[in-house]
Amino acid sequence: MQYVSTRSLEAATTFGFSDILLAGLAADGGLFVPAEYPRLTAAELASWRETLRVEGYAALAHAVLSRFITDIDSAALRTLCDRAYNDQVFATADIVPVSELDGGLWLGHLSDGPTAAFKDLAMQLLGQFFEYELARRGTTLNILGATSGDTGSAAEHAMLGRRGIRVFMLTPAGRMTPFQQAQMFSLDDPSIVNIAVDGVFDDCQDLVKAVAGDLEFKQRYALGAVNSINWARLVAQVVYYVACWLRVTTSDDQQVDFCVPTGNFGNICAGHVARMIGIPINTLVLATNENNVLDEFFRTGVYRVRSSAETAATSSPSMDISKASNFERFIFDLLGRDGARVRRLFGEELASKGYFDLSDTPEFAELRARYGFVSGSSSHADRLAQIREVYARNGVLIDPHTADAVKVAREFVQPGVPMIVLETALPVKFAETIIEAVGVVPERPARFDGIEDLPRRVVELPNDPDALKRLIAERAEPVPDLPR
Repeated sequence: MQYVSTRSLEAATTFGFSDILLAGLAADGGLFVPAEYPRLTAAELASWRETLRVEGYAALAHAVLSRFITDIDSAALRTLCDRAYNDQVFATADIVPVSELDGGLWLGHLSDGPTAAFKDLAMQLLGQFFEYELARRGTTLNILGATSGDTGSAAEHAMLGRRGIRVFMLTPAGRMTPFQQAQMFSLDDPSIVNIAVDGVFDDCQDLVKAVAGDLEFKQRYALGAVNSINWARLVAQVVYYVACWLRVTTSDDQQVDFCVPTGNFGNICAGHVARMIGIPINTLVLATNENNVLDEFFRTGVYRVRSSAETAATSSPSMDISKASNFERFIFDLLGRDGARVRRLFGEELASKGYFDLSDTPEFAELRARYGFVSGSSSHADRLAQIREVYARNGVLIDPHTADAVKVAREFVQPGVPMIVLETALPVKFAETIIEAVGVVPERPARFDGIEDLPRRVVELPNDPDALKRLIAERAEPVPDLPR
């Protein structure tokens, strides 16, 4: 399996998985995707059903990832999956259990990991990948990431104690819940550098791209990525789509729908990949909050990014995003993998106009028929209503992002087709909204008791790439054998 950049002008320029694992962002500013998607056979789907039933989630992860990763020995890959996915790391041996709600909905429980968010499912494996590859190469890695809420804590907890890794994580100052901040800022470890940026998540993401785009600086300090711009993280998320499909169906051709709350298009992009390789997914329902850039595109064909001032602070803060990095991967597929066209849209057109318009293109006209996407958005009132409704009908508390998805999912349920809503996080992370909705204080796992009262360790930084570079230069993990 080889990989190409979404902005590559030469389709013959390919890379192996181990190289793109450490690189994160492509040198041309694009994102890595498979040169060709593997296509599953009916026999493989049947074997995966048996694998999950008999051996469990780690074995399924090995089976799925083996189709995308061919430069790591199969036995070593299985060991990495076993280390990432077990009941010592996650709260249940099922790893990704499912439960049925009312009205044709199912809930995919993705938040039983160390930081109570779906990001753990990819980050725990990514930590294993990084440690394995760095040891094999005898080098180190300085991870530069940005978070709107949950990526940061999941990444930091996955990288804690791993040799040769230091994490620089950017957060939008004041934009996360107190619980989310405490999960990150309470960590007392020199390998973790938390940075509060004067701006919104999109500003943090832009800083990451600006610094990573300085290729000399990136090489000098061995910068890598944990955001979903890193293909390794995204492909790990494909596994839970497969697991959820297997757990709600009884036949290998039975179709399902997924509804996914998303701001950066990473989570639902993994669903797109799962559908492309042959998982029987009929419809991918994209749910956004008031920051509805992606919903606007799937309804109108216009992708218009918003400024920091236009990006609303909402009660589902992990989706307070107006520049969806992973969207480029989907547009690459939508436009027939035309790297030059993608480069123009995400480079020149966004820079000059702040939007691009595909509404009159034949590709957009075929979007739902070929790729299964529909979309919708939600408001604070919608979130409160859905949290109340699911609690009253099913006795289940859901977090605000999952509530956004439930609201949109109900608009697209088809008779006889299970609609699987992917959970974002445990409700404890958003206690204020839960209390407002139902008057109940969400259950708090014992490991989180008192974290808001712990000392905070965070560096305040202006929205300035040079200031970020200076901080990295001061605190980076030393890189051996320069030049690399």
